[in-house]
Amino acid sequence: MNMSTMQNALDQYKKVGVQSGIENASPHRLIQLLMAGALEKIASAKGFLQRGDKGQKSQYIGWAISIIDGLRVSLDKSVGGELVENLDALYEYMGRRLLMANIKNDPEMLDEVASLMREIKAGWDGIAKEAAEIEEAQQKKAAGGV
Repeated sequence: MNMSTMQNALDQYKKVGVQSGIENASPHRLIQLLMAGALEKIASAKGFLQRGDKGQKSQYIGWAISIIDGLRVSLDKSVGGELVENLDALYEYMGRRLLMANIKNDPEMLDEVASLMREIKAGWDGIAKEAAEIEEAQQKKAAGGV
C-alpha cells in the first residue's frame, strides 16, 4: 500500500468516524462539535496565513464564518432573554471580525475570535450534565413515561 492510498484510507476512516459521531449526537453535543469545528478552522486559517497561503486561509475563514452563522441560526429566539440576545450579537460580531481578519490578513483578529469561541465553548461544556438530564427527561416524556 503506497502512501497516497494509506492517506486516502485514513481520510475515509476519519469521515466515517465523524459521520457516526454526528448521527448519534445529542443536540447539546452537536453544538459542542460545531464550536470545536469553528476553533479548528480558525487555527488552520491562522496557520495558512502565517505560511502565506492566502487562498487556503480564506477558505478556512469562510468555513469558520459558516459554522458561526450556523450556531447563530440555531439559537432559540422564541425563548428570548438576555442570554440569547447576547449570544446572537456575539456570533454576529465574531463573523464580522473573521471577515475583517480575512481582508486585513490579521492573525490577532483570528486569535480574538478563537478566544471568544473558547470562552463560549467552556460555558457550553460546563452545562453538559444538565443538558443530558433535560434531554433524557424529554425522551422519557416522548416515550410516554413520566
